[in-house]
Amino acid sequence: MKQPQSELVELSDVIDARYGGKALGLAKLAAAGFPVPAAFVIANADAVDLPAGLEARYTRMTVSGGAVAVRSSASGEDGAVSSFAGQYESVLGVAGYDDLLAAIRHCAASMSSDRATAYRSDTGIFGAMHLVVQEMVDARAAGVVFTADPASGRRDLCVVDAVPGLGESLVDGSASSDHYEVDHTGQITNRQITESPALTDDEVMAVAAGARSAQALWGAPLDLEWAIDRTGGIRWLQARPITTLPGDLNEMDSTVAGEDHVYTRCNIGEMMPGAFCPLTASVSGQAIEYAMQMVQVAGGFQDSYHEDRWLQLGYFSGHLFLNMTEGTALSSGILGNSLEQYSLSIAGRVVPELVPKPPKPFVRRLVNTVRLTTFALSAGRAIRRLDRDLARFDAPSAAEPTALLAELDAAIALYNEATLTHVRSSARSAVAANMLEQTVTREAVRAGRSEDEGRSRAAALMAGATNVESAIMLEHLDDVIGRLAADTTEAEAFLHPDPAEAVTRLIAGDGPTNRTFNEFLRRHGHRGYRELCVRDPSWADDPEGLGTIMQAMLRARLLAGDTARPAHAAPQEGVSRAVRVMARLAQAGARGREATKSRMVLVAHRLSHGYRLLGERLAATGRLPDADLVFFFDRSELPELVGADDVGNLIDQARARRAALAFQARLEFPDVSVGKPVPTRPQPPQETEDGVIIGRPACGGVVEGTVRVATTIAQARELRPGEVLVAPVTDVGWTPYFTLIAALVTDIGSSVSHGAVVAREYGLPCVVNTQGATRLLHTGDRVRVDGDRGTVTLLDHSPAAPSPTTA
Repeated sequence: MKQPQSELVELSDVIDARYGGKALGLAKLAAAGFPVPAAFVIANADAVDLPAGLEARYTRMTVSGGAVAVRSSASGEDGAVSSFAGQYESVLGVAGYDDLLAAIRHCAASMSSDRATAYRSDTGIFGAMHLVVQEMVDARAAGVVFTADPASGRRDLCVVDAVPGLGESLVDGSASSDHYEVDHTGQITNRQITESPALTDDEVMAVAAGARSAQALWGAPLDLEWAIDRTGGIRWLQARPITTLPGDLNEMDSTVAGEDHVYTRCNIGEMMPGAFCPLTASVSGQAIEYAMQMVQVAGGFQDSYHEDRWLQLGYFSGHLFLNMTEGTALSSGILGNSLEQYSLSIAGRVVPELVPKPPKPFVRRLVNTVRLTTFALSAGRAIRRLDRDLARFDAPSAAEPTALLAELDAAIALYNEATLTHVRSSARSAVAANMLEQTVTREAVRAGRSEDEGRSRAAALMAGATNVESAIMLEHLDDVIGRLAADTTEAEAFLHPDPAEAVTRLIAGDGPTNRTFNEFLRRHGHRGYRELCVRDPSWADDPEGLGTIMQAMLRARLLAGDTARPAHAAPQEGVSRAVRVMARLAQAGARGREATKSRMVLVAHRLSHGYRLLGERLAATGRLPDADLVFFFDRSELPELVGADDVGNLIDQARARRAALAFQARLEFPDVSVGKPVPTRPQPPQETEDGVIIGRPACGGVVEGTVRVATTIAQARELRPGEVLVAPVTDVGWTPYFTLIAALVTDIGSSVSHGAVVAREYGLPCVVNTQGATRLLHTGDRVRVDGDRGTVTLLDHSPAAPSPTTA
């Protein structure tokens, strides 16, 4: 085969990637008018002979006596797929033709290095070595800028790193850089700088603005190198696509209902914690949206259901948010419900950003109040109707994908109604709980006590409800653990294998304990962590997860003996008849709320099985590369997926969404946002006076214990008996751990949240809505939890924890 000949190529003649990504990036920048240092390309620089005219071209570039840089621009390098970062050599400060020739030979030889050869083999990209010879900038400062954050995957952030002088010290790691994050409005939102920053803020924002202009030219996020010369001008040295980004974290975002609307993760974050796949958003998220819109319709605040709009919720960066602004229709349109009460019930505090809607005339508010109250209190009929429908509903299971999708679509209506029934039941529960808390708090204030004491007494009065589904579920599982603990042989047989095998063996046996466990799975197997996610497995589908919980419970029982907690009775002394009636209503509301939640989750569970089966059917026919990918389509995209047309682009989008989910899951948001919620870099809360964290009392009692901070259910598996669980929020998946802990503390929540309800039934001191206990406290700290006053007092820091001044 004929050896390729080297040649000189002017930057203006580079129109595609044949001379490598570095050459093309510079050419595109120069053609678009970006200030780029003079440069030319040596094509096929690894050929035997160098191109004619090289010395003359070099002399013209350096007529003023400046130095040049020689950089690799091999085929495939700095492309959209692979960067080849660090595989090939560059030589800076080349002065003189002899030095140029030496630099060319050095860079060309790097193509044959062991590391570069291995990298090309891994990527499957082979090609010629081209070099860019570029005028060097007499730089006052230099650095790199990413138009998306490669660490978090966020495309709304521009990341700028800068050092004084040349930027090579930044690239090779020999110098610490100043670091800036610039948001989509051009404002610096985070900075980590040295004592003498290399750039002014105006220069940082100018670099970010220039980089975003380049991104618009490419149509994709970029990694650019830049320098600021002695006159203050920005010079662009390199541009290449960022090859390590996941899919766009905001690709599936819903439309903001209003730029001034207030969104929150409170409340909805208890039901739907974390980030969710697109199918969950378009199935479970839309079911909640339907239910909440229909409540607005029932109360006379909305004319009809808008299927094509997200009004009550929002789906941003993979997370679901509650639109509090839409919810203020209730406080302005009915009697006896103020904006402050609404804020407290949702966010646990008054939300000053929330602007009240103009109050409706008295007669209209009276009519709306009657309509909404009737709608909530008549939930019993809806529950009975739902039970009849559930008795006829099985998981969709058609053999052919099109027919299976039709079954799934038909089941959505039942899911919507199950969710609406739960929302109606929750409204009935919330009304009773709010009435009780307001009444008891007013009585406390009149008697000269504090509002916190009133709220604590109200929480105690809500305890003692019988037949609460979550508590029943825990009792049934605890019964299994008690049976295992009572038989040494059975206990050892369950603890010895890995968790999944232990559960599998327990299911397969035919003894009394096995039958009790299988009855637990029959009644409660559809429950679990993040149980409205159609992708995440339930307890019945996750033997490893359930087995891990059960082994922890069994070890705790064997250590502590049979210490089952009695039901936490509500105080009766000094309670008026009216308050007792309200307490019974609140208890009944909690019971109904938990029961309808279980029914709603059952529908979600069966839909989950149906969608997973759809994925398996499509994977078997080659329509999908793997069954799990089905969860990364919006429900509206599924008809195209089961059709006959080419869906290659749609498959690529779904893969990118799946890659994005892990990045979305790491994002945190403020509890309240105006307009589209933007992820935040959370700062540790300032330690309050005397180390006391203030929350809301949810269950009385005082306990001192060692902290276990668990921000995920996986971290909760490390719980030890008697520890204080400190978590962002808890759902049903956390419930089994309540048999181990001494107290519960959560970042968000209310007196009727899941954790509070179950804590009361087990007599666990509980403080909710601390707004940051998971960041202020550390595993190993010792605290006093006062569920009567709603306080958590730090008694002693763990030796392994950061000091309070640096946390």
